[in-house]
Amino acid sequence: MFDRLKSVKYALKWAYSFNPMFYNFSYIGGDCTNFVSQCLYFGGIDMDYNLYGWYYTSLNNRAPAWSGVNEFWNYAIKEKSHSLKIKQCSLDEVELSDIIQLYNGERYYHNLIVTDIRNGIKVSAHDFSARNIPLNYYNYTSLRCGKIIS
Repeated sequence: MFDRLKSVKYALKWAYSFNPMFYNFSYIGGDCTNFVSQCLYFGGIDMDYNLYGWYYTSLNNRAPAWSGVNEFWNYAIKEKSHSLKIKQCSLDEVELSDIIQLYNGERYYHNLIVTDIRNGIKVSAHDFSARNIPLNYYNYTSLRCGKIIS
């Protein structure tokens, strides 16, 4: 069962550092989705080791959905029978540990995890490292929100 608070605690703990169990993707495209995936995994979502699943065992043995912004969304929004599942929702509907992806006019480029909803939405992330900062800190054209379904 997914534990939103456990996921948030993990996000807050590792927002400004890197868990040595996982590769740091900061210099090869970005670490934001890897960080969000870790948060959800440590919150209780099981990895899906299918060929096009959501998993990580090493830099060279991972699913694209584990570390790619759009691959993560495409996997999680379509997933029906295994681990990570999201449904698109409005910003007004997000809860702790839900996902927000930012759009820059050309592509969705950044994954954030919601770590507080009191007095406005606050997020945590890697790449542009952030720990519980207001969502409006970011510049973006639009966004999409994904509610974790457990």
